[in-house]
Amino acid sequence: NEDAILADPSGALWAVADGMGGHEGGAVAADLVVDALAAIRDGDLPAEALEEAIEAANAAVRAAARARGARTMGATVVALYIVHGIAHVAWAGDSRAYLVRGRRLRMITHDHTVVQDMVDRGEIGLDEAEGHPEAHIITRAVGAADEIEVDHAAVPLVLGDRLLLCSDGLPRCVYESVIESLATQPGSAQMACEALIRRALEEGAPDNVSVIVVDLMAE
Repeated sequence: NEDAILADPSGALWAVADGMGGHEGGAVAADLVVDALAAIRDGDLPAEALEEAIEAANAAVRAAARARGARTMGATVVALYIVHGIAHVAWAGDSRAYLVRGRRLRMITHDHTVVQDMVDRGEIGLDEAEGHPEAHIITRAVGAADEIEVDHAAVPLVLGDRLLLCSDGLPRCVYESVIESLATQPGSAQMACEALIRRALEEGAPDNVSVIVVDLMAE
């Protein structure tokens, strides 16, 4: 398994990292990403803290690759830091974050992939993007270059909101309409998480699948 996850016991910080570069190298890269994010301290400015942690992870993965003599070693990442009712999301690659509000699912992140670039240029439609044979080719990852560009979004939350983080193993085998259906079913975050993983396994799960579901509830 080349995925790694971060689940902060305080309920503020969450992340999914998906390693690449061979079984052992990818797992190491994903762990380094999660370790860097786990070092974020309470009180740090969320957007800056996420970006700095991912930049530190990029340097750590590059150093580990050099030490191991690995040509390709890296990880995609999506991280969520909830501060004062605002979801700060940072990402690089095709690990995703979704917002579930009511019965609607909305993707917060924007994939850094060859196929997403084709969609952005109008060369193919969204329906063609799902299941595209080149969907796995990413254009940005932690450890892929000396410098990394980190994208960031900030989403004000309301009670009842649900946030979903996942590695690309989920959308690669489960259509977004099905993700929406399962993620909006009544029940706990744990139930939604298990339902999504179960569906991915039923569809064959050709890649590692990691899912985190976070519900915003009154204390």
